[in-house]
Amino acid sequence: MGANHRFLQQASSLIAMIVTVYGGSEPKAGSPAYLEAEALGHSLAQNGFSAMTGGYMGTMEGVSKGCAENNGHVIGVTCDEIENWRAVGPNPWVLEERRTETLKARLNVLVDDCDAAMALPGGVGTLTEVMLLWNQLAIDALPLKPLILIGAGWRKVLQESLYSELNQYIPERHRQLIHFVDTPHAAVDILKQVLKDN
Repeated sequence: MGANHRFLQQASSLIAMIVTVYGGSEPKAGSPAYLEAEALGHSLAQNGFSAMTGGYMGTMEGVSKGCAENNGHVIGVTCDEIENWRAVGPNPWVLEERRTETLKARLNVLVDDCDAAMALPGGVGTLTEVMLLWNQLAIDALPLKPLILIGAGWRKVLQESLYSELNQYIPERHRQLIHFVDTPHAAVDILKQVLKDN
């Protein structure tokens, strides 16, 4: 777990906290990746967090479904550019839609408007979201917030590849901004612990 985290929010204000979850659009309902996302949404709601996602299909839908079905608040950040490119609308579990015109604006909402962020496995879009948030945290462009990456894939991409091959360019203070966990349950547990510690 990263050190020296300081947050504006206190553990007592968990109900108001928004957790952005990044993840891929490919997983289908009932698949292991979708069920993992659903379990994360369930756990977030059960612990009093609101979930914010990209609002569409795949793991975004899984998180939304799991959260909404457990009386959690679900925010979907949608985008005209995406819907012009692909005929899709918000998933049915989105309770609050935050619509943007461009993909860049959507990225900014997903990064800026949360109190913490988690990433499930995903593709280019998910990687972009993680890197954008990480970079802004690294240069103090945003208030410090937990960034939690779920699954072995993230460890391989960052710890075994990026950290290893580009070691001299990634100082320890930047590495401490990211938490790696294996499961959705562990992600919520570490979030609660970080908030309690700060």
